[in-house]
Amino acid sequence: MPIARDSVVTIHYTLKDDEGAVIDSSASGEPLAYLHGHGNIVPGLEKELTGRDVGEKVSVRVSPAEGYGEYDKDLVQSVPRRALRGIKDVRPGMHLHAQTEQGPRTVTVTRVAGDMVTLDGNHPLAGKNLNFDIHIEDVRQATEEELSHGHVHGAHGHHHD
Repeated sequence: MPIARDSVVTIHYTLKDDEGAVIDSSASGEPLAYLHGHGNIVPGLEKELTGRDVGEKVSVRVSPAEGYGEYDKDLVQSVPRRALRGIKDVRPGMHLHAQTEQGPRTVTVTRVAGDMVTLDGNHPLAGKNLNFDIHIEDVRQATEEELSHGHVHGAHGHHHD
């Protein structure tokens, strides 16, 4: 069964940057199961997997525009440390949750200089090419419940408690 909208696709993947460093991989754990055509993975990878079949191995390079977006310097801002009330020991690399005009967003502390803290609202992989090595493990039709919820249930997918 070729991969199409409303398929549940199970893949093993390795994601590398342009220098070949591994960013993420499912190799040592469970494969990833997702609902195809519902925005559960980055658009460029979803597009490249459409029409593929079980057992195929594919290498895909996804541009920033079809991955996590271009880097937007307007999403970087400096705020006074006092604006981060209740957060002790603010340091670079910390991920914080912020309320923005576009709704909740995760921001990364990139710099702490004196009383000023620099926050970056870009996804950590924004502006980067995503180099995927994919092995398609399984493809099946999604259940009505999975389609209504917009994600996979059961083995390797989401579980409701």
